[in-house]
Amino acid sequence: MADGTSIPVGVMSPTRVSARRSSTMRRFAQRRSTIAFFMCLPLILLIAGFVVYPALYAIYLSMLNKKMTAFVGLGNFAFLLKRNTFQLVIFQSCLFAVTAVVFKALLGFILAHLMHNIPGKNQRIWRGLLLVPWVIPLALSTLTWWWMFDPSYSAFNWILNQFGLQSVPWLGVGWIARFCTITVNVWFGTPFFMIMYLAALKSVPEQLYEAAAIDGASAVQKLFFVTLPMMRNIIAITVLFSLIVTFADFDIVRILTAGGPQDMTHVFATYAFQMGIQSGDVPLGASISLFMFPILAFAAFFVLRGVTQRTKEIAA
Repeated sequence: MADGTSIPVGVMSPTRVSARRSSTMRRFAQRRSTIAFFMCLPLILLIAGFVVYPALYAIYLSMLNKKMTAFVGLGNFAFLLKRNTFQLVIFQSCLFAVTAVVFKALLGFILAHLMHNIPGKNQRIWRGLLLVPWVIPLALSTLTWWWMFDPSYSAFNWILNQFGLQSVPWLGVGWIARFCTITVNVWFGTPFFMIMYLAALKSVPEQLYEAAAIDGASAVQKLFFVTLPMMRNIIAITVLFSLIVTFADFDIVRILTAGGPQDMTHVFATYAFQMGIQSGDVPLGASISLFMFPILAFAAFFVLRGVTQRTKEIAA
């Protein structure tokens, strides 16, 4: 126009640009994903500060020498793998974790079935009682077990003596001490498996059991062809979570045996503490703790892949 107020074609006024930007930002802020991200941001920062940063710093420490003045690369890992003690620690850690998780899974599954068949009011009572071992602080309950295994005041030895049997050095012989540490871990962790499996059992539709009964299926057939297939994902996730926690267990072994006798009950956590804190070799302690990562990553990969495949099969 002649008054000079016309706008060339293809050129937007600053006001329109600002309005469009405001509208875009408003739509972005109103999206559920954006709101969810900002609500989770404090937790993300907390995880980054307490998990990611220490993990990266541990990797950095594991590549230094004992005085932390020189870079040695993978030298600490090579040194550990040549030591017979550390080879024993790897064996003991795997034995401790795998055996404990298998027994916790079996006992938890049995208890969950027993709880599932108890009437509602009584079930709440029994469920509360069976959760007590899991609710009590682990260090406190382990001290009680230590007293029961003590060579001088052992309650178990007192019972054996009443039947004319010899006292057992529960924490003084390697394989017996291993059995004791695994027993305490099973006692502590079984209620967690029980409550997870009980929740999974309650989610199995009754119509499936009714259909199996009409087809003449026995109780064992219902277990293997109805219950277990419907619980596979929950069982896999629970086992994986427990495996991670059990591998990183520190309290039980530290309180009961402190790694003895003759380093036969050490696990990664207690051996890393002994080498890194008590012996003052922090880089070596960091290297020991990092040995858990490839083992757990390997287990997590196969378990989660199986869960994903079963989820896709159900969705299809």
